[in-house]
Parts: sequence; C-alpha cells; structure tokens
Amino acid sequence: MTLETRRLHARVGVEILGVDVAQVSEGVFGDIVEAFEEHSVLLFRDQRLSDDEQIAFSRRFGPLETSLRTITSLAKVAPEVSNLANVDAEDRLIPAGDKRNLFNAGNQMWHTDSSFKRVPAHASLLSAREVPPEGGETEFASTRVAYAALPGSTQRFLEGKVAIHSFVYSRGLVSDGLLPPDHAAQVQHVTQLLVRANPRHGCKAYFVGSHACEIVGMTTDEARALLRELLERATRPEVVYTHRWRPGDLVMWDNRCVLHRGRPWDESAYRRVMHRTTVAGDGPTVPDVPDAPVAPAREIDIAWGRGQLAAV
Repeated sequence: MTLETRRLHARVGVEILGVDVAQVSEGVFGDIVEAFEEHSVLLFRDQRLSDDEQIAFSRRFGPLETSLRTITSLAKVAPEVSNLANVDAEDRLIPAGDKRNLFNAGNQMWHTDSSFKRVPAHASLLSAREVPPEGGETEFASTRVAYAALPGSTQRFLEGKVAIHSFVYSRGLVSDGLLPPDHAAQVQHVTQLLVRANPRHGCKAYFVGSHACEIVGMTTDEARALLRELLERATRPEVVYTHRWRPGDLVMWDNRCVLHRGRPWDESAYRRVMHRTTVAGDGPTVPDVPDAPVAPAREIDIAWGRGQLAAV
C-alpha cells in the first residue's frame, strides 16, 4: 500500500489519509516512518483513541518518556501520557488566573519537547480529545528548512557548538514560582548539540527554542542574542504551519527539527483537553559539560519570553 498524503504547508507537514492508527500493518507503518522522516509533521484525522491505543501506536516508534511531575499533573492519567488541559481532576474548568493555566501558558513559547532532558525527545504525538470552537491552534516551524537557508559561513560557525537548555529558565520567563523546588530538582539544565543531522538522510537542523539559554564558550549576551536570532529566522510567519484542531485529530512531529507552540483561547469559557505521548530519543546529543553555567533570566530575556505569550 502506498500512503495517500496531502500537503499541510509548502515547507513542512503532510496529512496521512485513510489510515486508522489503531490498526496499522507493518508495511504501512514503515511508510509512515518514511513520511515522518521526510515531512517532519504528520496529521491523522478522525482518530478517536483511548490512552491505551495512543500509547500502543506511539511505542511502535520507540520507548516512551514518562511525564514530569508538575502542578498540572493528574494521578488518573497514565505516566506515559501528558494531560494538557484546562480542566482539573474533577473534570471542572480551571478558574481564570489559576497558576496551573499560567504554567501551561509556557507552551505558547516556541519550543521542542524535552530539549531540557539529557536525552531529548524524538517525537511527540498529540491527540485532540476536546477542542474549543475558536483559538487553541498549534503552530509548527522547521529548523531544518531554516538551517538550509542560512549562509554557509553561519552554518560553519554553528557547527560543533553546544547549547545549554533549562526548563527552570524557560518557565521563569513566564512567571516566578511556577516550579516548586522538588519539581525543579527533576530538571537540572543539560547540554545539547546546536546543529543535529538526521541519521537517515543526513539533513541538518539547528536545535533551539525557549529552553535554550546559553552556548558553551560564548558570553550570555552573545549566546542569547544568537539563539533568539535563530529562533526568529525559523518562525517567520510565511514558513509556519498553523494547525486548527478538530476532535479526533492526532498530530505527530519530529522534535529533532521542529519547533512548535500553542495559541491562546478563552480558557474561562471553553474546554481544551489534549493528550500527548512522547517518544524518547536514542541518547544524549553531546557529552555532558560539567559545571556549565546558566545565568539568571534578565529583564530583556523576560520581556522577549513574555512577548511570545499572546494571553496569560
């Protein structure tokens, strides 16, 4: 069987047509993997999945991460599933201004999932269980496309450089105190290779996002200016795919080369319930750099971070 696809955007993403991900043969699954490696973002419509079915399909791509314990965690959800929702454990809307909604607002900054972990994520699969009638979109941008458009001199300058990623830093851009000390202890800052090559076809991408905050061997001023410039190059409006969710949508993306961010909606009026599974990467991208420092967020950093939040 040859997959039938439809382009989502000229630069990134395809919709996979006529596939039920709960019943995929080995041959079709191989074609899905090839489409993922080529197009970086895959959309499957009308997938009314249970958590167990989502976990089973996701595991076919590799071992799954378990979710971090945060103020938004729900005990009733499997550890392999991140519950991204504005409803609480009693299935009630979380009140406007609640710290849990503020914590989730960090997802409105451009990022790659789990870049703050020693082994960063390979892929994420996000299932739309309930969606608002307007707002709440997710935007995607390819850093592979952005890297290919860089001048050769810039590509050579970036090669071999090591960035530092910190979840504590990025959540601090949103608001103080979003990570209690015991939660922050789960996510010490880590080093990641700044330019990564796809192991199947060799195409390169740069690895940035809201968690990236330093570059080894550069001053904080130089590093953060460069990281912001790279992110802004990759997320110019004309190269961004905006996904408008329908219930039953399953979107999968390649965290090695795709930035994404959620968009706001009226959280006080409409429910939005999304379940994400995350496929772990193959291993660290670079040997650890002992005692790599992270300078606190400065006013210019906080202003830049909060400027990405359309509504908090």
